[in-house]
Amino acid sequence: MRALVTGAELSARAIVRQPMLMTQVRQGGTVRMSPRDQKLDLLARVPLFVQLGKHELQRVGQLADVLDLPAGRVLMQQGERGAEAVVVVEGRANVERDGHLLYEAGPGDVLGEMALLSDRPRIATVTLLTDTRLLVLARREFDALMTEMPSVRAQVMENLALRLMAAEDSTAH
Repeated sequence: MRALVTGAELSARAIVRQPMLMTQVRQGGTVRMSPRDQKLDLLARVPLFVQLGKHELQRVGQLADVLDLPAGRVLMQQGERGAEAVVVVEGRANVERDGHLLYEAGPGDVLGEMALLSDRPRIATVTLLTDTRLLVLARREFDALMTEMPSVRAQVMENLALRLMAAEDSTAH
């Protein structure tokens, strides 16, 4: 079964799907946020990026695209080549290998980074359980993020190590 969203589709369709201006009422007044400000606000809430300053968040905003997908979509298919990594902003997804559930991913989780780091096929299938908002980083942008922001690189590597240890523990029992 082929993934319902291919790497090319993710890259080509990764656009901000939000109205041009969002109106917020604060203390009886109206504040208009530009799409760029909305994206920075979104990035600032992602656990992976909470330690970043404003300029670093702006750079992540330049590198990442926002994509909203419905529940039930296969985001990544085991065995396919990886062309991007994603960060779950909102929503939940099952991560399965060989038809067995590995874990349920949620906000802050990075998916697809193993294929980019190793330049090997994806080792798991990811299926969205809920309507999900993602930050999409194509290979070049992912590499730039890892190079330019050592704190983000360290967090991605730590999360990856923890997932590998958890997978090893679950197979040992």
